[in-house]
Amino acid sequence: MGSEKNMLAHYPHLGSFRLSFQEDTEEDVLVLEEVDRQNEIVLYNDDVNTFDYVIEMLIDICDHTPEQAEQCSIIVHYKGKCTVKTGSYEDLKPRCSMLLEGGLSAEII
Repeated sequence: MGSEKNMLAHYPHLGSFRLSFQEDTEEDVLVLEEVDRQNEIVLYNDDVNTFDYVIEMLIDICDHTPEQAEQCSIIVHYKGKCTVKTGSYEDLKPRCSMLLEGGLSAEII
């Protein structure tokens, strides 16, 4: 402890540097927690839309590859639902609205 005080006497800027570093670290953690929060669009099975139509919608609206869209449509068919897109609520809201307007059954969770 005595050597730390002696060192701070010779290098007074180290004390403020340490405090700034702690503040920056706390701020970084808060930002990471906000970014980490993700929502999901869940697509539900229906007896109306064809596989081809669902695949086309997932490619156009959710930016799926053809393979990804086909896999999701198969999961929806056999399991009843599938998460088709994750992200921020602001990104997912218009996508989910377009899926609903297209006649698909979906929600953001």
